[in-house]
Amino acid sequence: MERKKKVILSGMRPTGKLHLGHLTGALESWVALQGEFQNYHLIADYHALTTNPDSSFLYQNSIDMLIDWLAAGIDPKISPMFRQSQIKEHSELHLIFSMLITTARLERNPTLKEQVRDLAMESLVYGHLGYPVLQAADILLYKGEVVPVGEDQLPHIEITREISRRFNAQYPVRVPIFPEPEGRITKFARLTGLDGKRMSKSIGNTILLSDAPDAIMKKMKTAVTDPQKIRKGDPGHPDICLVFSYHTKFNPAEVEAIRADCQAGKLGCVDCKTRCAQRIIEALEPHREKRAYFESHMDEVHSILDNGEQRAKQKAAETMNEVHAAMNMG
Repeated sequence: MERKKKVILSGMRPTGKLHLGHLTGALESWVALQGEFQNYHLIADYHALTTNPDSSFLYQNSIDMLIDWLAAGIDPKISPMFRQSQIKEHSELHLIFSMLITTARLERNPTLKEQVRDLAMESLVYGHLGYPVLQAADILLYKGEVVPVGEDQLPHIEITREISRRFNAQYPVRVPIFPEPEGRITKFARLTGLDGKRMSKSIGNTILLSDAPDAIMKKMKTAVTDPQKIRKGDPGHPDICLVFSYHTKFNPAEVEAIRADCQAGKLGCVDCKTRCAQRIIEALEPHREKRAYFESHMDEVHSILDNGEQRAKQKAAETMNEVHAAMNMG
């Protein structure tokens, strides 16, 4: 008898075309897991409104992100991809879950404190406070059992587990409706931006997965390096060099030789950046080719999205039927 696959729910806020940090921090893990698990991939357009209520670019950003997902290897036949806003059950389950958690508990969320530390309290919208409640609805609507996340998102997963337990205890049925999902830390840490700060398109310190080779080469020339290595002959310190961290990911075959040559003062930063850029260009070539295909077959992209949303709606409706029955609100 075939073992039933565990369910994974993963997603991103639609910010448009994706960068290297998305690839190493999420996409590679998603692709690797889709044979082992049943995957659902959420375009979190409601969540995007938390930091910017302007929705005028949400659809195009969603399409651009979807194309990068497809180019990275997400298979729409086995992994439905869909917009959060098109599955109305997300909103309903979020409302129900909001009755099962206190504001005091949400205010203790360390992720929230980090996100809003620069905001005045009067600028804090409910969307910030209730973000993990909507996220719990996203996960549990599909009965997600595993959630690939960065370490900073683990507190949100714990809130999801608490909400699951409270719902199951408040509305008991023979077989509990919701699982308690576990967070799975992605194996490769997020890459740092070219300026040494957190990689972000809003800062402009990223290499996009869709960037042309000459753009990648030009961007890598701006990357910060070991501040103590001023001239080519100076001994370098690879472990504090941003470019070396990129070599570790995209040029593993040469990484030890690069380390030795850098430390010995044989490899200058200009040459090191050029070699690194070339390996990134080579690594992203298949992605650029697939992206070009989908950009020239937009009817297929829209069909994939429509099919994913229909499949998501079916699963969401099934879950909410169980919720309504358990609550005697059917």
